[in-house]
Amino acid sequence: MLSYKMDAPPLIYLASRSPRRVELLKQIGLSCEILPADIDETQHLNETPVDYVMRLAQQKVEAGLQRLTAEQRAHAVLAADTTVALAGVVLGKPEDDDDARRMLRALSGSVHDVHTAIALAFNQQIEVVLSTTIVEMMVLSEAQIDAYIASGEPRDKAGSYGIQGLAGAWIKRIEGSYSGVMGLPIYETAALLRRHKVSTL
Repeated sequence: MLSYKMDAPPLIYLASRSPRRVELLKQIGLSCEILPADIDETQHLNETPVDYVMRLAQQKVEAGLQRLTAEQRAHAVLAADTTVALAGVVLGKPEDDDDARRMLRALSGSVHDVHTAIALAFNQQIEVVLSTTIVEMMVLSEAQIDAYIASGEPRDKAGSYGIQGLAGAWIKRIEGSYSGVMGLPIYETAALLRRHKVSTL
Protein backbone atom coordinates (compact mmCIF):
# COMPACT_ATOMS: atom_id res chain seq x y z
CA MET A 1 0.00 0.00 0.00
CA LEU A 2 1.21 3.45 -0.83
CA SER A 3 0.77 5.92 2.00
CA TYR A 4 1.17 9.64 2.36
CA LYS A 5 4.39 10.80 4.01
CA MET A 6 5.76 14.31 4.03
CA ASP A 7 9.27 13.10 3.12
CA ALA A 8 8.20 10.54 0.50
CA PRO A 9 4.92 11.30 -1.23
CA PRO A 10 3.34 8.36 -3.04
CA LEU A 11 4.09 7.95 -6.73
CA ILE A 12 1.23 7.60 -9.14
CA TYR A 13 1.20 7.63 -12.89
CA LEU A 14 -0.86 10.43 -14.39
CA ALA A 15 -2.26 9.64 -17.82
CA SER A 16 -2.38 13.30 -18.80
CA ARG A 17 -0.06 16.02 -20.07
CA SER A 18 -1.95 18.70 -18.16
CA PRO A 19 0.35 20.82 -15.96
CA ARG A 20 -2.75 21.95 -14.05
CA ARG A 21 -3.50 18.40 -12.97
CA VAL A 22 0.10 17.90 -11.87
CA GLU A 23 -0.09 21.03 -9.72
CA LEU A 24 -3.41 19.99 -8.20
CA LEU A 25 -1.98 16.60 -7.24
CA LYS A 26 1.02 18.31 -5.67
CA GLN A 27 -1.41 20.44 -3.67
CA ILE A 28 -2.61 17.30 -1.87
CA GLY A 29 0.88 15.90 -1.41
CA LEU A 30 1.05 13.51 -4.34
CA SER A 31 3.96 13.18 -6.71
CA CYS A 32 3.28 11.79 -10.15
CA GLU A 33 5.01 10.67 -13.29
CA ILE A 34 3.47 11.78 -16.57
CA LEU A 35 2.22 8.93 -18.69
CA PRO A 36 0.83 10.35 -21.96
CA ALA A 37 -2.25 8.48 -23.11
CA ASP A 38 -3.29 9.56 -26.58
CA ILE A 39 -6.78 8.39 -27.54
CA ASP A 40 -9.40 9.30 -30.11
CA GLU A 41 -11.55 11.93 -28.37
CA THR A 42 -14.32 12.00 -30.97
CA GLN A 43 -17.75 12.13 -29.37
CA HIS A 44 -20.02 9.24 -30.32
CA LEU A 45 -23.36 9.85 -32.00
CA ASN A 46 -26.07 10.68 -29.41
CA GLU A 47 -23.53 10.36 -26.56
CA THR A 48 -24.39 12.64 -23.64
CA PRO A 49 -21.70 14.97 -22.22
CA VAL A 50 -21.55 12.90 -19.01
CA ASP A 51 -21.22 9.57 -20.84
CA TYR A 52 -18.64 11.14 -23.13
CA VAL A 53 -16.37 12.49 -20.39
CA MET A 54 -16.60 9.29 -18.32
CA ARG A 55 -15.76 7.13 -21.34
CA LEU A 56 -12.72 9.24 -22.20
CA ALA A 57 -11.39 9.13 -18.64
CA GLN A 58 -11.69 5.34 -18.61
CA GLN A 59 -10.07 4.99 -22.03
CA LYS A 60 -7.19 7.24 -20.96
CA VAL A 61 -6.48 5.20 -17.85
CA GLU A 62 -6.66 1.97 -19.87
CA ALA A 63 -4.26 3.42 -22.47
CA GLY A 64 -1.92 4.44 -19.66
CA LEU A 65 -1.97 0.94 -18.20
CA GLN A 66 -0.98 -0.55 -21.54
CA ARG A 67 2.25 1.47 -21.48
CA LEU A 68 3.38 0.05 -18.12
CA THR A 69 5.34 -3.05 -17.25
CA ALA A 70 3.91 -5.56 -14.78
CA GLU A 71 6.21 -4.14 -12.10
CA GLN A 72 5.10 -0.56 -12.79
CA ARG A 73 1.46 -1.59 -12.45
CA ALA A 74 2.03 -1.93 -8.73
CA HIS A 75 1.49 1.83 -8.71
CA ALA A 76 -1.82 3.54 -9.35
CA VAL A 77 -2.69 5.12 -12.66
CA LEU A 78 -4.91 8.20 -12.64
CA ALA A 79 -6.61 9.84 -15.61
CA ALA A 80 -9.12 12.63 -15.99
CA ASP A 81 -11.10 14.33 -18.70
CA THR A 82 -12.93 17.63 -18.59
CA THR A 83 -15.58 19.01 -20.89
CA VAL A 84 -17.82 22.04 -20.97
CA ALA A 85 -21.46 21.46 -21.86
CA LEU A 86 -23.89 24.20 -22.87
CA ALA A 87 -27.53 23.09 -23.13
CA GLY A 88 -26.34 19.50 -23.51
CA VAL A 89 -23.84 20.29 -26.29
CA VAL A 90 -20.16 19.48 -25.69
CA LEU A 91 -17.71 22.34 -26.18
CA GLY A 92 -14.27 20.77 -26.45
CA LYS A 93 -10.88 22.32 -27.09
CA PRO A 94 -10.97 24.86 -29.92
CA GLU A 95 -9.61 23.91 -33.30
CA ASP A 96 -8.45 27.46 -33.99
CA ASP A 97 -9.08 31.07 -32.97
CA ASP A 98 -12.34 31.25 -34.90
CA ASP A 99 -13.61 28.15 -33.11
CA ALA A 100 -12.59 29.68 -29.76
CA ARG A 101 -14.47 32.86 -30.66
CA ARG A 102 -17.59 30.84 -31.52
CA MET A 103 -17.50 29.04 -28.17
CA LEU A 104 -16.87 32.17 -26.12
CA ARG A 105 -19.74 33.96 -27.82
CA ALA A 106 -21.99 31.01 -26.98
CA LEU A 107 -20.83 30.93 -23.34
CA SER A 108 -21.17 34.70 -22.91
CA GLY A 109 -23.92 35.35 -20.34
CA SER A 110 -24.56 31.61 -19.95
CA VAL A 111 -25.04 29.14 -17.17
CA HIS A 112 -23.24 25.98 -18.26
CA ASP A 113 -21.89 22.70 -16.88
CA VAL A 114 -18.28 21.65 -16.50
CA HIS A 115 -17.96 17.88 -16.20
CA THR A 116 -14.73 16.27 -15.03
CA ALA A 117 -14.44 12.50 -14.80
CA ILE A 118 -11.60 10.86 -12.86
CA ALA A 119 -10.53 7.27 -13.50
CA LEU A 120 -8.27 5.29 -11.19
CA ALA A 121 -6.65 1.97 -12.08
CA PHE A 122 -5.14 0.10 -9.13
CA ASN A 123 -4.96 -3.54 -7.99
CA GLN A 124 -6.55 -4.69 -11.25
CA GLN A 125 -9.59 -2.51 -10.67
CA ILE A 126 -10.79 0.60 -12.48
CA GLU A 127 -13.21 3.08 -10.94
CA VAL A 128 -14.54 6.21 -12.63
CA VAL A 129 -16.18 9.07 -10.72
CA LEU A 130 -17.76 12.28 -11.94
CA SER A 131 -17.72 15.87 -10.71
CA THR A 132 -20.11 18.39 -12.26
CA THR A 133 -19.90 22.12 -11.57
CA ILE A 134 -22.44 24.72 -12.67
CA VAL A 135 -20.73 27.88 -13.91
CA GLU A 136 -22.29 31.28 -14.59
CA MET A 137 -20.34 33.56 -16.92
CA MET A 138 -20.88 37.29 -17.39
CA VAL A 139 -21.86 38.81 -20.74
CA LEU A 140 -18.70 39.35 -22.78
CA SER A 141 -17.98 42.12 -25.26
CA GLU A 142 -16.34 41.42 -28.61
CA ALA A 143 -13.30 43.37 -27.38
CA GLN A 144 -12.98 41.12 -24.33
CA ILE A 145 -13.25 37.99 -26.46
CA ASP A 146 -10.68 39.28 -28.96
CA ALA A 147 -8.20 40.24 -26.23
CA TYR A 148 -8.59 36.86 -24.54
CA ILE A 149 -8.01 34.98 -27.78
CA ALA A 150 -4.94 37.13 -28.45
CA SER A 151 -3.53 36.03 -25.07
CA GLY A 152 -3.35 32.45 -26.35
CA GLU A 153 -5.00 31.12 -23.22
CA PRO A 154 -8.02 29.44 -24.87
CA ARG A 155 -6.01 27.14 -27.11
CA ASP A 156 -5.79 24.02 -24.92
CA LYS A 157 -8.89 24.59 -22.79
CA ALA A 158 -12.24 22.81 -22.95
CA GLY A 159 -14.82 25.44 -23.81
CA SER A 160 -11.97 27.81 -24.78
CA TYR A 161 -11.48 29.24 -21.30
CA GLY A 162 -9.62 28.53 -18.07
CA ILE A 163 -11.13 29.61 -14.76
CA GLN A 164 -7.65 29.73 -13.18
CA GLY A 165 -6.43 32.29 -15.72
CA LEU A 166 -7.61 35.57 -17.16
CA ALA A 167 -11.14 34.28 -17.70
CA GLY A 168 -11.55 33.89 -13.95
CA ALA A 169 -12.56 37.58 -13.97
CA TRP A 170 -15.65 36.64 -15.99
CA ILE A 171 -17.04 33.96 -13.68
CA LYS A 172 -19.90 35.36 -11.61
CA ARG A 173 -20.74 32.18 -9.72
CA ILE A 174 -19.97 28.49 -9.50
CA GLU A 175 -21.88 25.71 -7.82
CA GLY A 176 -19.60 22.74 -7.25
CA SER A 177 -15.85 22.20 -7.46
CA TYR A 178 -13.52 25.04 -8.46
CA SER A 179 -10.65 22.57 -8.96
CA GLY A 180 -13.00 20.42 -11.03
CA VAL A 181 -13.41 23.31 -13.46
CA MET A 182 -9.59 23.50 -13.58
CA GLY A 183 -9.45 19.84 -14.58
CA LEU A 184 -9.13 17.73 -11.43
CA PRO A 185 -11.63 17.95 -8.56
CA ILE A 186 -9.46 17.63 -5.46
CA TYR A 187 -12.11 16.35 -3.06
CA GLU A 188 -13.36 13.59 -5.36
CA THR A 189 -9.81 12.63 -6.35
CA ALA A 190 -8.60 12.37 -2.75
CA ALA A 191 -11.69 10.35 -1.78
CA LEU A 192 -11.10 7.98 -4.70
CA LEU A 193 -7.44 7.48 -3.72
CA ARG A 194 -8.38 6.84 -0.08
CA ARG A 195 -11.05 4.36 -1.07
CA HIS A 196 -8.48 2.29 -2.97
CA LYS A 197 -5.81 2.76 -0.26
CA VAL A 198 -3.49 4.65 -2.57
CA SER A 199 -3.32 7.55 -0.14
CA THR A 200 -4.44 8.10 3.45
CA LEU A 201 -4.83 11.87 3.04
